Amino acid sequence: MEKGKPRLVRLTAIVTQLQGKRIVTATELAAKYKVSIRTIYRDIRTLEQSGIPIYTEEGKGYCLVEGYNLPPVMFTEEEANALITAEQIINKNKDTSFVDGYVSAVEKIKAVLKYSQKDKATLLTQRLQIRSNLENQKTSSYLMQLQTALTNYKVIQINYLSLEQKETKRDIEPFALIHNKDNWVLIAFCRLRKDFRAFRVDCIQQMVISSNTFNPHKITLEDYFDMARKKWESTPDISMT
Repeated sequence: MEKGKPRLVRLTAIVTQLQGKRIVTATELAAKYKVSIRTIYRDIRTLEQSGIPIYTEEGKGYCLVEGYNLPPVMFTEEEANALITAEQIINKNKDTSFVDGYVSAVEKIKAVLKYSQKDKATLLTQRLQIRSNLENQKTSSYLMQLQTALTNYKVIQINYLSLEQKETKRDIEPFALIHNKDNWVLIAFCRLRKDFRAFRVDCIQQMVISSNTFNPHKITLEDYFDMARKKWESTPDISMT
């Protein structure tokens, strides 16, 4: 948001951000809205005084009290158009679980649009065409399950057919997901290889999310890329196995 926007607009945006994240810091809000941290403190007090139940976690940040629901957010025309555009792009994705999940979510979002916005959304849908994956191929259906396993630190058991047509069974610890050249790639710690490996999601033949959990890995995605870069430099023909 540009500096100089009315305070009411900023307060509304802060509430929206509190709805979307579990914890939001004053530093994060100050940077986003280009104001001082002291201004954010005053904004939070104003919201509390207006009846918004904001809880302060000492040393962490702010969050809405669990269970508190705000009225549906009204979308601007630009925001509604962005959602419709994203829907058209995601419809071309090759993972059916991702497409189905987004379509279900965006239908709920469309339900809160005003009638005039719904008409415009329908028109825009009819006048947009994404020129990728023209055959509308669907090559996998595990993305949503993988995301759930990743965020809950669940061990996954997979039957994997590599690009070299080598079939293996693996117990893996999901770490990250990357979308690259129309394909989803899972980065995971492979218990068989005892190292991180990249798995194309469309090469997973079968998958079971086990009840076993693993300890979160003490590296960031940037750390992984640094490690992978060093491997590629020493073995440039490294493949997904």
